[in-house]
Amino acid sequence: MKLDKILITRQEAIAPEHVEHGDIIYDKRLVVSKTDNQCTVAFMEISPGRSAYPRHYHFDITEVFYVISGKGRVETPEGERTVSAGDVIVFPPGAAGAHRIWNTSENENLRYIDFDTTAVNDLICYPDSGKIGFDLNGKTALFFRENDAVDYYDGE
Repeated sequence: MKLDKILITRQEAIAPEHVEHGDIIYDKRLVVSKTDNQCTVAFMEISPGRSAYPRHYHFDITEVFYVISGKGRVETPEGERTVSAGDVIVFPPGAAGAHRIWNTSENENLRYIDFDTTAVNDLICYPDSGKIGFDLNGKTALFFRENDAVDYYDGE
């Protein structure tokens, strides 16, 4: 939904989307969606010992996390860094911005705000699994394995 007026809200006013898949367990409260907007904003909350999303990077999107509470670890191409309340983390587009954030606490959720620029069509790379995903106008559409690539004229 396109944001066309000033929005003032609180985290508690937004129903969370709960996601669980293996080590990935988080709640996401979407404030501004990707669709038809220049940025997206979400409150994120990761359960102890878990992460939000596999390690990934975007080709044309910058992501910014502001840690509200808790402590965690961010995996990047340059190694791992500990993060905690008050930290701001900026992930540039491309392989240099590859990241995954983990909650390293045993009993406290890691809470942060995720601010992202957007692109009508977004290409996302998952280096650990060798996948590439396509987001088309804010909706995840397709995933492919890099090793399934074919020649441009294949099948023509």
